[in-house]
Amino acid sequence: MAGDAAREAGREALRRLIIDVADFPEPGVVFKDITPLLADHDGLRSVVGGLASAGRRPDGTAAVTKVLGMEARGFILAAPVALELGAGFVPVRKAGKLPRETHAVSYDLEYGSATLEVHRDAVGPGDRVLLVDDVLATGGTARATCELAEACGAEVVGIAVLMDLSFLPWREALGGVEVTSLLTI
Repeated sequence: MAGDAAREAGREALRRLIIDVADFPEPGVVFKDITPLLADHDGLRSVVGGLASAGRRPDGTAAVTKVLGMEARGFILAAPVALELGAGFVPVRKAGKLPRETHAVSYDLEYGSATLEVHRDAVGPGDRVLLVDDVLATGGTARATCELAEACGAEVVGIAVLMDLSFLPWREALGGVEVTSLLTI
């Protein structure tokens, strides 16, 4: 199956190219540095293919019309995934960064709180969307982005991430939303 092969190639790239950075951004946190992955053409191509597989039907055709990327590392990944799927890219930004009328959702993070926004006309009824980010931890960012897409009238098809942190409670936050993770930590 093409989707399985794409996800496995992405997993291998992650295993080779992600670097753990201890105590960043604060003591006790192990930050997953994806910059070596981004700098490696073959590795980046592999993870983009793996993430894009979450937005495809079994016959390989695109099942989504838009790909939403969460600020900031989600932007880097979601834009090429959108190109791979032949879909539009929609940035989901921190509060105050978008110039026109927005929907906003506030939520809790692992170490704080935040507000995300999306332009009100970025997606709408009839749009089927895939959410893309780097790491799925508590699920707060992903849940807030689902709420934003739904507030615009779009249908969330799934979430695709480079890696999920299995020791954190993201499953509870996301309920029945389909999640594709290239690597479980």
